[in-house]
Parts: sequence; structure tokens; C-alpha cells
Amino acid sequence: MKKRIVGLSSAVLVGAVLFYLSRFWFFNFWSLDGLLGIKVLPPNGSLLAFWLRGTTLAPFELIIWAVASFTALTYLEKFSDFLKNR
Repeated sequence: MKKRIVGLSSAVLVGAVLFYLSRFWFFNFWSLDGLLGIKVLPPNGSLLAFWLRGTTLAPFELIIWAVASFTALTYLEKFSDFLKNR
């Protein structure tokens, strides 16, 4: 049961991080100074679009986000399976 809770918690945490990186983040939990005073982490999310701004990859931000999300969740699942079989 403990492993299941840890696995679900890690999946939710990775999902929240991926959601924050996306353009779909709509929460404003912290001030405009950034999370813990770090200006690189603004409250409005959409970090991937910010990182790609001014590059030739900017129009493909949603595709890059989707591929990165599936890749991150796949590796999280593989890591979880590795720990289960260990």
C-alpha cells in the first residue's frame, strides 16, 4: 500500500509540474515576484512558451510540451517498474 501511495504521489507531482509548464496553467498561488522570490517561476506558468519565445521552435510549443509530457511520464513509469522489480 505504501508503494502505491508513493507512486501515485510522484505521478501527481510530475503531472502538476507538467501542468505548470504548459500554457493551460491558470492558478496564481504566489506573487509576481515569483515562487520563493525566484523571478524565473512566475505565477502564471507557461514556462515552455517563455523559454521558446524568440526561437524558431515557438510555434511548436504545444507539440513539444506533449512529447515531453509523454516522455517524462513514460520514464517515471519505467523507474517505478524498476523499483518494483528490485
